Amino acid sequence: MNKVFVALVFATAAISAQGKMVSDDLGPQANAGQEQPGQGKQIKDPAEYNAYIAALNTQDPKQKAAAMMAFLQQYPSTIMKQEALEQARAAYQASGDVVKLEEISRLILKDNPSDVQSLALITAIERNRGTAQAAAEARTDAEKGLQLLPSWKKPDGIQEADFEKVKSQMNVVFNGAAGFGALQAKDYPNAKNYYLKALQAVQLDAGNMQDVYQLSIAELESNPIDVDGFWYAAKAINLAANNAQAVQSISNYAKAKYKKYHGSPDGWDQIVAGAATQNTPPPNFSASIKPAATPCEIAVDAVKQNDPGGLSFSDWEFVLSHATCSPANKEAADKVWQAILAKEKNSEGTEVKLKLPVQVISATRDSIQVAITEENQQAKKADLTVNLEKPTLHPPAAGTTVDVVGVLTAYTPEPFMFTMEKGDLPGAAPTKPPIRRPPPRRRP
Repeated sequence: MNKVFVALVFATAAISAQGKMVSDDLGPQANAGQEQPGQGKQIKDPAEYNAYIAALNTQDPKQKAAAMMAFLQQYPSTIMKQEALEQARAAYQASGDVVKLEEISRLILKDNPSDVQSLALITAIERNRGTAQAAAEARTDAEKGLQLLPSWKKPDGIQEADFEKVKSQMNVVFNGAAGFGALQAKDYPNAKNYYLKALQAVQLDAGNMQDVYQLSIAELESNPIDVDGFWYAAKAINLAANNAQAVQSISNYAKAKYKKYHGSPDGWDQIVAGAATQNTPPPNFSASIKPAATPCEIAVDAVKQNDPGGLSFSDWEFVLSHATCSPANKEAADKVWQAILAKEKNSEGTEVKLKLPVQVISATRDSIQVAITEENQQAKKADLTVNLEKPTLHPPAAGTTVDVVGVLTAYTPEPFMFTMEKGDLPGAAPTKPPIRRPPPRRRP
């Protein structure tokens, strides 16, 4: 059970106990005209009155809760039903009995659906269950609580400062639970908004580590990614400093996300160290983390920084497969293709066939599908179609390594495929032409 929920329990228990405090003034001898929290209500039956006062004056929280419930069972139509339920709720809160606290809070909501205190407690309990269904229920109750909270009236007998403190804690509980429900539903924009509102109401400390970490998830899982999520993840690591398991879990998730976005872990440790003394992301934090180059950008840079003719077949395929990204990619792909075609000409400009070691993916008598690069060989994925100049009598079996000879004439970017014409398999037996025999002569 998190720190915010515990604080809410004690604070609402105090309001329930103070705001509805009653005494002998509820009995037949109440002083006329004296203002009391329960003014306008009077228990006329002496036995009922004595039973209520006895329950009210019970000191032990568990016994007091039981006494109040026994009073309600004995006097189900009592004029003090609401007060008795609230006193029982406060006693269950004080005793830490969450099961009974939920039960009594739901009883109060049944009679009074707008009871903000019970709604806040139910919401916190639902969120702490951690299941998808409970998260959805918590979000529904939290959104209702956020609608009711601004119009909640201060109970009699409560100091304004105490009342505002409880309202602030309820704001944290409602927004945090609504954020958690949205997060579980992968509604990342609303989850982010709710969590930010929850954190605006409090000074960041270990008590709201859960909200800070879940806010980071909402931001880092958004599309496009919200880079501020890296700061909130770093802050959550600092807030969880005394919980090694939590630190490890958060670090593994956030560092992997950072490396994927940034291209390397460089700078991550500095972000974690900086967040230790910060309460909000520093100005221009997002701009300080540069995203990793995209595959399209890498393809262009590969040609800018290297001689296209000196690249490997794997690099050629990579550049050519991104030819449609942008005009710059098309230009880079054209340079690579011209470099390949240049390798099929000798110094006199005469056509020269390329000889390539490949792995067979599939084969027929007239053509074979093969993998050139090591990556495609491991994936059993063809990246070259060889159209044979002459049919072969025995097509090579799939998985075998052979040499092919021919001329590269075209490529397809997606899915990537080279096309080779005038293909040949050195050493493979060609198909023999059929033997034509003359028809036998008939004897006269």
